[in-house]
Amino acid sequence: MSSIVKEILASPIQMADQVSKMAEEAQNFRQECLELKSKTEKLAGLLRQAARNSSDLYERPTRRIIDDTEQVLDKALVLVTKCRANSLIKKLFTIIPATAFRKTSMQLENSVGDVQWLLRVSASADERDDEYLGLPPIAANEPILCLIWEQVAILLSGASLEERSDAAASLVSLARDNDRYGKLIIEEGGVPPLLKLLKEGRMDGQENAARAIGLLGKDPESVEHIVNAGVCSVFAKVLKEGHMKVQTVVAWAISELAGNHPKCQDHFAQNNAIRLLVSHLAFETIQEHSKYAIANKHKSIHSVVLASNTSTPHDEEDDNKQIVHPMGNQASSQMSNIVSNTMAIKGMGAQAQAQAQAQAQINPNVNDLPSGNPKKHHNHNAHVSIAGTSIKGREFEDPVTKREMKAMAARALWMLSRGNLTVCRSITESRALLCFAVLLEKGAEDVQSYSAMALMEITAVSEQHAELRRSAFKPTSPAAKAVVEQLIKIIEKEEQELLIPCVRSVGNLARTFRATETRLIGPLVKLLDEREAHICMEVAIALNKFACTDNYLHENHCNAIIQAGGAKHLIQLVYFGEQMVQIPSVTLLCYIALHVPKSETLAQEEVLIVLEWCTKQAHLIDDSRIEALLPEAKSRLELYQSRGRGFR
Repeated sequence: MSSIVKEILASPIQMADQVSKMAEEAQNFRQECLELKSKTEKLAGLLRQAARNSSDLYERPTRRIIDDTEQVLDKALVLVTKCRANSLIKKLFTIIPATAFRKTSMQLENSVGDVQWLLRVSASADERDDEYLGLPPIAANEPILCLIWEQVAILLSGASLEERSDAAASLVSLARDNDRYGKLIIEEGGVPPLLKLLKEGRMDGQENAARAIGLLGKDPESVEHIVNAGVCSVFAKVLKEGHMKVQTVVAWAISELAGNHPKCQDHFAQNNAIRLLVSHLAFETIQEHSKYAIANKHKSIHSVVLASNTSTPHDEEDDNKQIVHPMGNQASSQMSNIVSNTMAIKGMGAQAQAQAQAQAQINPNVNDLPSGNPKKHHNHNAHVSIAGTSIKGREFEDPVTKREMKAMAARALWMLSRGNLTVCRSITESRALLCFAVLLEKGAEDVQSYSAMALMEITAVSEQHAELRRSAFKPTSPAAKAVVEQLIKIIEKEEQELLIPCVRSVGNLARTFRATETRLIGPLVKLLDEREAHICMEVAIALNKFACTDNYLHENHCNAIIQAGGAKHLIQLVYFGEQMVQIPSVTLLCYIALHVPKSETLAQEEVLIVLEWCTKQAHLIDDSRIEALLPEAKSRLELYQSRGRGFR
């Protein structure tokens, strides 16, 4: 950067010398020109000092200040050139306003002040001796820019780790207060020194740096810039070897970056972030937490499980025809049994199995990190070197830090898995599904919430990709069994905070349930009875996935919905529900009428009259989801119900 700064400074130094020479030769306004010469020479001296210290100068403010200085020197040069007129005619036709010299003199003074500030802000802490830098004249219209320059300069100038930590904390405050300030920090080159502090700083400095980076990634453009600066590899190294308090903030920052720009998901995955996050999630959740459970030759834990079981003919059928329910009809309610069975398959002894059951317990009441603002831990004395720290020391962390780490790891996996098949495949090939199941049952509130959201995203992707659905949610997979068991429990208990993501997850898995598995239809139908509108809507959407024509067992599921009393609830929602509830309710009622038109219950509930009423509602028939389905369902119901009346 030294050569770049010298190149920037060369032109204004030459211009300053030229202004001084012209002012010395001035014939008119001699006194005013000599005053300009004096200030220009002072400015030239400062510029030469800056050139000598070019290696220490912060490039961004240097460019801005030198650009303004060049403009001022250019105006001064034009002014003193006019004063060199030595003929009578030139004197008569050279008009110089009285305010021109005063204005130019003031601008030169401002440039002197700007360059002096630049030299001070770029100096080391020892040279400044805690001198208050103040604001340069250039920052009069935008003082925040000057503050950003000052803090970034501290990060760049080789100041003490404590000062650099404080500078990062200041950038955190600015980025949190205003999105525009965050963009300015990025534009002014704040990301590279923050990453350097994250690699080299003490624990509190690393936390501040990671938090600042997470706050800066507010939009795709900003995230793209941060990723290009190398954040993925630095974050991965911290997740592997850093202090757990720093890892917690890094995991949160990953969730922020991935949430605001999904395209960065693959970059984190390529740097092993998924493996490391799963390792943190599995730590003290299930046994063998230090290994990423992907067997050789790309076999997942599920493949290992399947290798020890005898396949049935149904397991070889097409996904639509082999309607799988991971729990079967005799699902275990003991999470510790599932954990120990899984570990036994991986070759654990009896003693290790007992340890697995003991470590399947999760400490409750994890304190949620408030919207990306984890607790600030002040520890200026402990220098944390990433290269010298090992994750093997995690067991000595305090319980609060461990719980925060789990919460943020789950949050990061949630954001990384959104719509990304590659990431979801990596997650499901590890033990993350088993971890999510354990945490849904025993985790603290925020851990449960983030785990439920992650499962919702993974199942949403699996719904669209049959290969992932078959590999991740096979009937013999202990992890899949555990996940579905916990989803059903939450729906049955109607836990409000987790209800919607769990309902969505069950709906996403609708094509994986066997015909004999009907126990979750009842709890879903029950939620249609006088619940909040948004819950009824989500339940109706989930049940539509069971009843739609694309589901091979649509007839079985439609009958199960009717037997659970779904027709009555749906009629109420169609007549009296809000529009957002009416549309999926009408769709579901149409699917039921289409697939089981012979149902006596539909006749008794007069569903045909309901469908007839729907055909007269403009807002319903105009909906593309209902437009083609409603006439067909009504026609089919009329056909079979009229036949039934004829036989009677």
